[in-house]
Amino acid sequence: MDVYSIIEKARKTGKVEKGTNEVTKAIERGTAKLVVYAADVSPKEIIQHIPMLCKEKKVLCKEVDSKQKLGIAVGISVSASSVAVINPGDAEKDIASLK
Repeated sequence: MDVYSIIEKARKTGKVEKGTNEVTKAIERGTAKLVVYAADVSPKEIIQHIPMLCKEKKVLCKEVDSKQKLGIAVGISVSASSVAVINPGDAEKDIASLK
């Protein structure tokens, strides 16, 4: 199962945060179970702290190729630079399989 499908499933059955500020807060609070960020974000400075912060807080972090597809997966009509899964809902096993 791809990361986009996992995000979509978590959005429908659990809770996700979208946007770099919300994602950063979720990582710092320790509520993020999975963090996904897009590789095509410009400028890179917007999201470059996310992988380091995830490593520091021991949060699973994945990079995807498209912010547009990430936006669709999280259910918004615009692109999303990053998304954090707070409550995985039915996607819990899928997230575990990414590790």
